[in-house]
Amino acid sequence: MADQSSHAVGTPATPGWLAKRAAGIQQIIYLLIVIVIFAGDQITKNVVEHTIPHGAAIPVIPGFFDLIRTENSGIAFSLFAGASHSWKMVLMIGVSIALLVAVVIVALKSREMNWGTGVGLGLVVGGACSNLLDRMRFGQVVDFLDFYHRSYHWATFNVADSAIVAGAILLLLQILFTK
Repeated sequence: MADQSSHAVGTPATPGWLAKRAAGIQQIIYLLIVIVIFAGDQITKNVVEHTIPHGAAIPVIPGFFDLIRTENSGIAFSLFAGASHSWKMVLMIGVSIALLVAVVIVALKSREMNWGTGVGLGLVVGGACSNLLDRMRFGQVVDFLDFYHRSYHWATFNVADSAIVAGAILLLLQILFTK
């Protein structure tokens, strides 16, 4: 009688093959998040630049949310936008690149990254890469999402900024609530 294996036909004999395949699929999903955020931000900024005149407000939810085209030469929430030092742009681009490299290295060295961390990193990297590209090409980014109540306006922002904040919140939650 021939030796019968306990494995089903076509099933890999090495343990953990399913876990390795799942991890590979997760990494592809994280990369897709980066690509979707990057592309979505670049596309929306391009549409805004070609359809909304500078400074014009288009009410979406009157009294709460408008689309408005502004340029931001500062960093998040227009910090340092008024600074006129020539080193400002070099510093912002250098710090952005250093942080992106650090995030990518941490992500690549993580053998087992949970879902929330991977999604959070994908959101942050996608948004940061898109804003970085704009800063390198144009010296500024286009912001167009304007939320307000009466005379109080939140800083105008874009899709990349939204992704960075959402990703940072996800990462913070992972740090606080995951062992």
